[in-house]
Amino acid sequence: MADGEIHTRNPEVRAFYQDVLKDAFNRLIKPSLLNDIRSECKRSADLASIETFEENMRHLLLSSPAGMKPTLGVDPGFRTGCKVAALDPTGKFLEYQAVFPHQAAAQRQTAAQTLKRMIERHNIELIAIGNGTASRETDVFVGEVLKTLDRKPIKVIVSEAGASVYSASEVAIAEFPELDVTVRGAISIARRLQDPLAELVKIDPKSIGVGQYQHDVDQKLLKRKLEDTVESCVNYVGVDLNTASKELLTFVSGITGAIANNIVDYRNTNGAFKQRRELLKVAKLGPKAFEQAAGFLRIREGKNPLDNTAVHPESYPIVEKMAKDLSVPLAQITQIPTQLKGKPLQPYTTETVGEPTLRDILSELEKPGRDPREEFKYATFQDNITEMKDLQVGMSLEGVVTNVANFGAFVDIGVHQDGLVHVSQLADQFVSDPKQIVKVGQVVKVTVLEVNVALKRISLSMRTGQIEGARSPQKVSPQPSQSHPKTSKSEPSTPPQKQATLEDLKARFRRS
Repeated sequence: MADGEIHTRNPEVRAFYQDVLKDAFNRLIKPSLLNDIRSECKRSADLASIETFEENMRHLLLSSPAGMKPTLGVDPGFRTGCKVAALDPTGKFLEYQAVFPHQAAAQRQTAAQTLKRMIERHNIELIAIGNGTASRETDVFVGEVLKTLDRKPIKVIVSEAGASVYSASEVAIAEFPELDVTVRGAISIARRLQDPLAELVKIDPKSIGVGQYQHDVDQKLLKRKLEDTVESCVNYVGVDLNTASKELLTFVSGITGAIANNIVDYRNTNGAFKQRRELLKVAKLGPKAFEQAAGFLRIREGKNPLDNTAVHPESYPIVEKMAKDLSVPLAQITQIPTQLKGKPLQPYTTETVGEPTLRDILSELEKPGRDPREEFKYATFQDNITEMKDLQVGMSLEGVVTNVANFGAFVDIGVHQDGLVHVSQLADQFVSDPKQIVKVGQVVKVTVLEVNVALKRISLSMRTGQIEGARSPQKVSPQPSQSHPKTSKSEPSTPPQKQATLEDLKARFRRS
């Protein structure tokens, strides 16, 4: 503090005030300012981390469903064997067997016979294999069994993150009180393939393993944001009123836990719902809750075909008027958008329904009951690549994005260890936000840049230039550091800015 800022001729008074100001700044003002800045930075970092978690969770919940088909769920294991559960097209548990294909040859043969018998008995169309311990070995075993069948089901390796949490949860105990924890895990794996959204809503989002620094952020804010994300995804896709679990119904707008229980009880007592209006007979579900929830609930093969669409019951009279004017039976509502194409919609507008809403209704009528999620796709792992030691630098592989962070994306390539695609390797151009390039559950093509077996680290790239410029694959050394032979003198020199060598790429990756 400058002397001129304290207006006094008494040096003792001036010194006293200077000491007071210094003490006030160092002891009170400075700590307060630092705390405010830290709090603001922490809040900003929390929001960025939670936003990434939300985005990953949304893509995971909206992953493409394989469809409600007869499915086998396989929870792999070496010593304890593989737990196999058979489910019907509605996800109902049918049968459970434990097989031991990774021990003696006789046991492997017995396991093959058991698996084949279950596939044929239940007309299995899908086989979901958990990606935990022994997943690739089990995948090979299942492939051997399928070769002996005329009608081959589709086998897919499915993420089992959070399956153990669900298996021991109150939800799983209430759903399958007589079954062992391991059986519940196999059932959960199978259902994840049939419909990821319906199964993942039963698990605490923080146990699924997406996002970054989730344990360090504001837990109350994280919980609220994730719940909002789950509810948004459920309402976006819609819920089958006659097959939805209590947990799934709870996330429908307007339906509480008590109402969800009452819906399931009503369904169990009176059979399947035939029309949406029956919901008003459910205890505690009044007109207001019906108004909020009806548009998100679907009834397949009900009395009214509009009950299998996102059209709200309040708009039924408008659709019925359209059908009457066009002489189209209500059972053939898909013809309405075709016949009204290019025609004015003003005759059907009301005080509450304008032309934008009418266009949404017509869009829904084009494909009633359609699933807005993308078409089902799955990655095909190479049979000869099951462990990190099988990887070769420069190898091109197919994988599934398991997590996206601000610094890059993690990809499962089928070796029990996810590889990292650094943000600098996600695309040929500069990437500021990895979420703009990849999403959880996306099937991608990657090139192996580097493998460190000792540290269990795999560096991958999605840049097309590196795929084209990669040299012949080289066997990976188990040591933390490795050397590669230099390019022969007879090879033509290429400018680095046009086509980089593998060593240049690796060095660039380390710097980034």
